[in-house]
Amino acid sequence: MPNSSTGTKESRVAARREWPVRKYRLGAEPSADLSGATTPQQRVEMMWTLALEAWSLTGTPLPDYSRRSTPSRRVRRDNS
Repeated sequence: MPNSSTGTKESRVAARREWPVRKYRLGAEPSADLSGATTPQQRVEMMWTLALEAWSLTGTPLPDYSRRSTPSRRVRRDNS
């Protein structure tokens, strides 16, 4: 999807004609569960794309460390 500041008005209008649009009755929308239409690998790939985009919005570089060195902490639940 092009940025609204990219290209001419005509080119943006033409690009919008290609956007997939579906119309559903309120309450009859399809489920958000993608497990029937995608593989686990495809869903991880979708998530990774979103994670990279979200990280880029922070303005900081993506961390580069091994999984073993990942900052984490262990929290134990109180079993009372």
